[in-house]
Amino acid sequence: MTRKFLRSILAIAVVSMISAFAQTSSAAPTGAAGSPATGSPATPAASPTIATGTGTKIGTINIEQAVVGTNEGQRDFEALKKKLEPKQNELKGQNDELENLQKQLQTQGDKLNEDARASLVKQIEVKKKSFDRSVQDAQEDAQNQQKEIFQRILQKMAPVIVKHAQDSGYAMIVDTSNPWPQSPVLWYGEGGDITRAVVDLYNTQSGVPAPASSGAAKPTAPKPTAPKPMAPKPAAPKSTEPPK
Repeated sequence: MTRKFLRSILAIAVVSMISAFAQTSSAAPTGAAGSPATGSPATPAASPTIATGTGTKIGTINIEQAVVGTNEGQRDFEALKKKLEPKQNELKGQNDELENLQKQLQTQGDKLNEDARASLVKQIEVKKKSFDRSVQDAQEDAQNQQKEIFQRILQKMAPVIVKHAQDSGYAMIVDTSNPWPQSPVLWYGEGGDITRAVVDLYNTQSGVPAPASSGAAKPTAPKPTAPKPMAPKPAAPKSTEPPK
Protein backbone atom coordinates (compact mmCIF):
# COMPACT_ATOMS: atom_id res chain seq x y z
CA MET A 1 0.00 0.00 0.00
CA THR A 2 1.54 3.30 -1.05
CA ARG A 3 1.38 6.58 0.82
CA LYS A 4 -0.61 8.06 -2.10
CA PHE A 5 -3.22 5.31 -1.78
CA LEU A 6 -3.35 5.80 1.98
CA ARG A 7 -3.95 9.52 1.51
CA SER A 8 -6.80 8.81 -0.93
CA ILE A 9 -8.49 6.60 1.66
CA LEU A 10 -8.08 9.27 4.35
CA ALA A 11 -9.42 11.94 1.99
CA ILE A 12 -12.63 9.94 1.60
CA ALA A 13 -12.84 9.61 5.38
CA VAL A 14 -12.43 13.37 5.81
CA VAL A 15 -15.32 14.17 3.47
CA SER A 16 -17.58 11.50 4.93
CA MET A 17 -17.01 12.42 8.60
CA ILE A 18 -17.25 16.19 8.22
CA SER A 19 -20.20 16.05 5.82
CA ALA A 20 -22.12 13.67 8.08
CA PHE A 21 -21.60 15.87 11.14
CA ALA A 22 -22.50 19.07 9.28
CA GLN A 23 -25.71 17.53 7.95
CA THR A 24 -26.63 16.26 11.41
CA SER A 25 -25.97 19.60 13.11
CA SER A 26 -28.02 21.51 10.54
CA ALA A 27 -31.02 19.12 10.43
CA ALA A 28 -34.42 20.29 11.72
CA PRO A 29 -34.66 19.05 15.34
CA THR A 30 -38.38 18.65 15.96
CA GLY A 31 -41.92 19.19 14.81
CA ALA A 32 -41.63 19.59 11.03
CA ALA A 33 -43.87 17.39 8.91
CA GLY A 34 -42.12 14.25 7.82
CA SER A 35 -39.35 14.67 10.45
CA PRO A 36 -38.37 11.81 12.76
CA ALA A 37 -40.11 13.64 15.68
CA THR A 38 -43.59 13.22 14.09
CA GLY A 39 -43.27 9.56 13.34
CA SER A 40 -44.27 10.23 9.71
CA PRO A 41 -42.39 8.68 6.79
CA ALA A 42 -39.22 10.61 6.26
CA THR A 43 -37.96 11.82 2.90
CA PRO A 44 -35.16 9.58 1.62
CA ALA A 45 -31.78 11.02 2.54
CA ALA A 46 -29.83 12.69 -0.21
CA SER A 47 -26.42 11.43 -1.25
CA PRO A 48 -23.62 12.78 0.98
CA THR A 49 -22.06 15.99 -0.33
CA ILE A 50 -19.25 18.20 0.83
CA ALA A 51 -20.67 20.37 3.61
CA THR A 52 -20.88 24.13 3.09
CA GLY A 53 -21.85 26.78 5.62
CA THR A 54 -23.99 29.90 5.51
CA GLY A 55 -21.08 32.34 5.89
CA THR A 56 -19.27 34.20 3.15
CA LYS A 57 -15.61 33.29 3.69
CA ILE A 58 -13.63 30.37 2.26
CA GLY A 59 -11.05 28.86 4.58
CA THR A 60 -8.40 26.17 4.36
CA ILE A 61 -7.13 23.46 6.64
CA ASN A 62 -4.31 20.97 6.29
CA ILE A 63 -6.06 17.91 7.72
CA GLU A 64 -2.89 15.85 7.84
CA GLN A 65 -0.99 18.51 9.80
CA ALA A 66 -4.00 19.14 12.03
CA VAL A 67 -4.37 15.50 13.07
CA VAL A 68 -0.64 14.89 13.54
CA GLY A 69 -0.14 18.28 15.19
CA THR A 70 -2.54 17.62 18.05
CA ASN A 71 -1.12 16.58 21.40
CA GLU A 72 -2.96 13.29 21.01
CA GLY A 73 -1.58 12.78 17.51
CA GLN A 74 2.00 13.52 18.55
CA ARG A 75 1.67 11.17 21.51
CA ASP A 76 0.13 8.29 19.54
CA PHE A 77 2.36 8.55 16.46
CA GLU A 78 5.46 8.72 18.65
CA ALA A 79 4.25 5.63 20.52
CA LEU A 80 3.70 3.87 17.20
CA LYS A 81 7.19 4.80 16.07
CA LYS A 82 8.69 3.22 19.19
CA LYS A 83 6.46 0.19 18.80
CA LEU A 84 7.75 -0.38 15.28
CA GLU A 85 11.43 0.04 16.16
CA PRO A 86 12.08 -3.68 16.95
CA LYS A 87 10.73 -4.65 13.52
CA GLN A 88 12.82 -1.94 11.87
CA ASN A 89 15.92 -3.27 13.62
CA GLU A 90 15.05 -6.81 12.55
CA LEU A 91 14.72 -5.71 8.92
CA LYS A 92 18.00 -3.83 9.13
CA GLY A 93 19.71 -7.01 10.35
CA GLN A 94 18.26 -8.98 7.44
CA ASN A 95 19.33 -6.26 5.02
CA ASP A 96 22.90 -6.20 6.40
CA GLU A 97 23.15 -9.98 6.05
CA LEU A 98 21.92 -9.80 2.47
CA GLU A 99 24.39 -7.03 1.60
CA ASN A 100 27.27 -9.04 3.05
CA LEU A 101 26.36 -12.06 0.93
CA GLN A 102 26.11 -9.91 -2.19
CA LYS A 103 29.53 -8.39 -1.47
CA GLN A 104 30.93 -11.87 -0.95
CA LEU A 105 29.62 -12.93 -4.35
CA GLN A 106 31.06 -9.81 -5.95
CA THR A 107 34.52 -10.14 -4.44
CA GLN A 108 34.93 -13.92 -4.26
CA GLY A 109 32.68 -15.20 -7.03
CA ASP A 110 35.50 -15.80 -9.47
CA LYS A 111 37.45 -17.74 -6.83
CA LEU A 112 34.68 -20.20 -5.98
CA ASN A 113 34.09 -23.47 -7.74
CA GLU A 114 30.87 -23.87 -9.67
CA ASP A 115 28.96 -25.65 -6.90
CA ALA A 116 29.99 -23.19 -4.18
CA ARG A 117 29.14 -20.21 -6.36
CA ALA A 118 25.73 -21.64 -7.30
CA SER A 119 25.00 -22.32 -3.62
CA LEU A 120 25.85 -18.71 -2.71
CA VAL A 121 23.68 -17.32 -5.51
CA LYS A 122 20.77 -19.51 -4.40
CA GLN A 123 21.23 -18.40 -0.78
CA ILE A 124 21.08 -14.74 -1.85
CA GLU A 125 17.93 -15.33 -3.90
CA VAL A 126 16.13 -17.06 -1.02
CA LYS A 127 17.10 -14.40 1.53
CA LYS A 128 16.18 -11.54 -0.80
CA LYS A 129 12.76 -13.05 -1.47
CA SER A 130 12.16 -13.46 2.28
CA PHE A 131 13.42 -9.94 2.98
CA ASP A 132 11.19 -8.34 0.33
CA ARG A 133 8.17 -10.15 1.73
CA SER A 134 9.02 -9.02 5.27
CA VAL A 135 9.41 -5.40 4.13
CA GLN A 136 6.04 -5.44 2.38
CA ASP A 137 4.30 -6.96 5.41
CA ALA A 138 5.94 -4.44 7.76
CA GLN A 139 4.96 -1.48 5.58
CA GLU A 140 1.34 -2.62 5.31
CA ASP A 141 1.13 -3.19 9.07
CA ALA A 142 2.62 0.23 9.82
CA GLN A 143 0.31 2.00 7.37
CA ASN A 144 -2.75 0.22 8.75
CA GLN A 145 -1.86 1.34 12.27
CA GLN A 146 -1.23 4.90 11.10
CA LYS A 147 -4.59 4.87 9.35
CA GLU A 148 -6.34 3.69 12.54
CA ILE A 149 -4.79 6.51 14.59
CA PHE A 150 -5.57 9.11 11.93
CA GLN A 151 -9.21 8.08 11.52
CA ARG A 152 -9.78 7.85 15.29
CA ILE A 153 -8.54 11.40 15.86
CA LEU A 154 -10.25 12.75 12.75
CA GLN A 155 -13.59 11.35 13.86
CA LYS A 156 -13.35 13.44 17.04
CA MET A 157 -11.91 16.44 15.20
CA ALA A 158 -14.66 16.67 12.55
CA PRO A 159 -17.24 18.38 14.82
CA VAL A 160 -14.54 20.78 16.05
CA ILE A 161 -13.80 21.82 12.45
CA VAL A 162 -17.44 22.28 11.56
CA LYS A 163 -18.28 24.27 14.69
CA HIS A 164 -15.27 26.56 14.32
CA ALA A 165 -16.10 27.14 10.64
CA GLN A 166 -19.74 27.95 11.43
CA ASP A 167 -18.88 30.24 14.34
CA SER A 168 -16.28 32.07 12.24
CA GLY A 169 -18.53 32.72 9.25
CA TYR A 170 -16.98 30.33 6.74
CA ALA A 171 -19.01 29.12 3.78
CA MET A 172 -16.53 26.41 2.88
CA ILE A 173 -13.36 24.80 4.23
CA VAL A 174 -10.91 23.27 1.73
CA ASP A 175 -8.30 20.66 2.62
CA THR A 176 -4.77 21.58 1.53
CA SER A 177 -2.98 18.40 2.63
CA ASN A 178 -2.00 17.65 -0.97
CA PRO A 179 -0.33 20.30 -3.14
CA TRP A 180 -1.56 21.29 -6.57
CA PRO A 181 -2.05 19.55 -9.02
CA GLN A 182 -2.90 16.61 -6.73
CA SER A 183 -5.62 18.84 -5.26
CA PRO A 184 -7.67 21.61 -6.92
CA VAL A 185 -6.21 24.30 -4.63
CA LEU A 186 -3.76 26.35 -6.71
CA TRP A 187 -2.98 29.05 -4.12
CA TYR A 188 -4.18 30.12 -0.68
CA GLY A 189 -3.19 32.70 1.91
CA GLU A 190 -2.26 31.93 5.48
CA GLY A 191 -4.90 34.39 6.71
CA GLY A 192 -7.71 31.97 5.89
CA ASP A 193 -6.03 28.84 7.26
CA ILE A 194 -7.73 27.40 10.36
CA THR A 195 -5.33 24.51 10.99
CA ARG A 196 -3.68 26.01 14.09
CA ALA A 197 -7.01 27.19 15.52
CA VAL A 198 -8.55 23.73 15.12
CA VAL A 199 -5.51 22.07 16.72
CA ASP A 200 -5.72 24.42 19.71
CA LEU A 201 -9.46 23.83 20.11
CA TYR A 202 -9.01 20.07 19.83
CA ASN A 203 -6.21 20.05 22.40
CA THR A 204 -8.39 21.97 24.85
CA GLN A 205 -11.29 19.58 24.31
CA SER A 206 -9.23 16.39 24.49
CA GLY A 207 -7.34 17.34 27.63
CA VAL A 208 -4.24 15.50 26.39
CA PRO A 209 -1.12 17.38 27.60
CA ALA A 210 1.54 18.53 25.17
CA PRO A 211 4.46 16.10 24.79
CA ALA A 212 7.47 17.04 26.87
CA SER A 213 9.67 17.25 23.76
CA SER A 214 7.22 19.43 21.85
CA GLY A 215 9.01 22.09 19.82
CA ALA A 216 8.21 24.85 17.40
CA ALA A 217 8.64 22.70 14.31
CA LYS A 218 5.54 21.22 12.74
CA PRO A 219 5.35 17.47 13.38
CA THR A 220 4.89 14.99 10.57
CA ALA A 221 3.37 11.55 10.57
CA PRO A 222 5.95 8.78 10.72
CA LYS A 223 6.41 7.25 7.31
CA PRO A 224 6.56 3.44 7.24
CA THR A 225 10.01 2.73 5.90
CA ALA A 226 12.29 -0.22 5.72
CA PRO A 227 15.94 -0.62 4.74
CA LYS A 228 16.47 -1.55 1.11
CA PRO A 229 18.93 -4.20 0.00
CA MET A 230 21.75 -3.44 -2.40
CA ALA A 231 20.76 -3.62 -6.02
CA PRO A 232 21.81 -6.95 -7.51
CA LYS A 233 25.14 -6.57 -9.30
CA PRO A 234 26.23 -8.44 -12.41
CA ALA A 235 27.75 -11.77 -11.56
CA ALA A 236 31.49 -12.00 -11.85
CA PRO A 237 32.78 -14.00 -14.86
CA LYS A 238 33.56 -17.60 -14.16
CA SER A 239 37.19 -18.47 -13.83
CA THR A 240 38.78 -20.47 -16.59
CA GLU A 241 41.01 -22.17 -14.05
CA PRO A 242 40.06 -25.71 -12.95
CA PRO A 243 38.23 -25.98 -9.61
CA LYS A 244 40.55 -25.94 -6.61
